[in-house]
Amino acid sequence: MILKPIENPPNPYLSTEVEYLPDVPLEDRAARLEVFEDHSRSILSENDSPDLGFRFGVNPYRGCFHACAYCYARPTHEYLSFGAGTDFDRKITVKPDAARLLRAAFEKPSWQGELLVFSGVTDCYQPLEASYRLTRACLEVCLEYRNPVGIVTKSPLVERDRDLLIRLAAEAEVMVTVSIPLWDVDKARAIEPYVATPQRRIATIAKLAAAGIPVGVNIAPMIPGLGDEDMVRTMEAAAAAGARYAGFVFLRLPGPVAQVFEERVRASLPLRAEKILHKVREARGGKLYDARFGKRQHGEGAYALQAEALFDATCRRLGLNSRHLGVTDAERKTTTFRRPPKSGDQLSLL
Repeated sequence: MILKPIENPPNPYLSTEVEYLPDVPLEDRAARLEVFEDHSRSILSENDSPDLGFRFGVNPYRGCFHACAYCYARPTHEYLSFGAGTDFDRKITVKPDAARLLRAAFEKPSWQGELLVFSGVTDCYQPLEASYRLTRACLEVCLEYRNPVGIVTKSPLVERDRDLLIRLAAEAEVMVTVSIPLWDVDKARAIEPYVATPQRRIATIAKLAAAGIPVGVNIAPMIPGLGDEDMVRTMEAAAAAGARYAGFVFLRLPGPVAQVFEERVRASLPLRAEKILHKVREARGGKLYDARFGKRQHGEGAYALQAEALFDATCRRLGLNSRHLGVTDAERKTTTFRRPPKSGDQLSLL
């Protein structure tokens, strides 16, 4: 097991704060993996954000072992009375009833077969999925009901479920998006330390594409002063591997994420830190984050516009569709969603 010191920004929802003294031994303040069961009564999360192309998501896990410094979902861990730093990386909640809850949601008359995206606040194929298999169980339910699915992941573990994804692609609709914000291995390791290398993720794109599964690449987040150097090379490699589309999201640092990210780049990339943070502020009106709809995904100013223009031009050159996650609910004319017959149901008359 890999141990790391506990480091969490102050949680605004707690009345106490823990700070370790410098002379406390590392083994006494090491962050060990802890797994908690979440027995929520609902599995669907709904959003009304105009920045997103979908309304409903499924998160079988909360928190993520990948420990990406930039993860915009870190603040959600504070709602659980955990920290947004090391706690997010090592205190992971699992939803053992995920598949049952999803089936119950599909049975409600209000469900009309909307696109369902895995995941919004975690990676649905993080290491725990290898043993818990919650994402796979949910995908089996989606296949049973022929519900359209979108998947966003950094993990090669998605290859395990190619059998389900092939059937979903044939009987419903499925889109897998592999996030690769950086190409250089050392830079990636500094920012997203427990994720497969960018090159290994390209291999995942190739394996999914070879199986006939619609797959794309996500330049998300595009890290100013770091990811812009890698973007074109990453997109070229993804297109050569069979990616059909590409997505772009400018670096987002809401709430405590700004502190986690700044501390990480200063510790792991000290010679680049000031350049990176300066570029972030340049695209955020002098701040590290701008929460306004329409701005938070793209940034503003000359630098942000140039970065997105380069992305768009590369998409055109490579023949990549730049629409993230493919067809949106608003564009979808019909749905493949069907509730399977139950035992005892009267057969439909022809």
